[in-house]
Amino acid sequence: MIQSLPERMSFAEFVEWYPDNGKRYELHNGIVIEMQPTGSHELIAGFLAEELTLAIRTAKLPYTIPRTCLLKPRLPDSGYQPDVVVLNRTILIDEPLWEKASTIQYGKTVPLVIEVVSTNWQDDYAHKLVEYEAMGIPEYWIVDFRALGAVRYIGKPKQPTITVCQLIEGEYQIQRFIANQRLNSTIFPELDLTTDMIFQAAEM
Repeated sequence: MIQSLPERMSFAEFVEWYPDNGKRYELHNGIVIEMQPTGSHELIAGFLAEELTLAIRTAKLPYTIPRTCLLKPRLPDSGYQPDVVVLNRTILIDEPLWEKASTIQYGKTVPLVIEVVSTNWQDDYAHKLVEYEAMGIPEYWIVDFRALGAVRYIGKPKQPTITVCQLIEGEYQIQRFIANQRLNSTIFPELDLTTDMIFQAAEM
């Protein structure tokens, strides 16, 4: 569920305004949107962050997963806050907005970004996919654990699906993973993670 707020802002104004109140916000074409994820949504995001953190430590990769992070796409007056974002610590020094506003604008700094689908699924499958591709982010996962996306994105019959988009020659090549399948990640090739493990993380 999302709730639109009345303010129109530039990206710079949004960064200055962003309140420290525990809530999450994104900027879409100058419109501030308060993100209100469900408990199940947060459980899946937390599980993925934990699994990836373990993979990072095991492989001794120079990556980190920040608690909060804004991505600044090429689209003017927009800023996204992914559910999970993996950053390359060795490149952070090249990010001019990182130290002041924990904001990333270069795709090379982001090996992997993950969005867990909620009622605003159009953003994840359409707008963000295009923008993350344009930024040059190597890998993008769309975790649709409630099968909310349109048939053209997840097939028919609709079922829980994880879409893995991998950047090849500047374009995302897309693979879909459904029940009881192991994910294929070029960023984490040794990752032993199945769709069922991710979907079950939403269960209490």
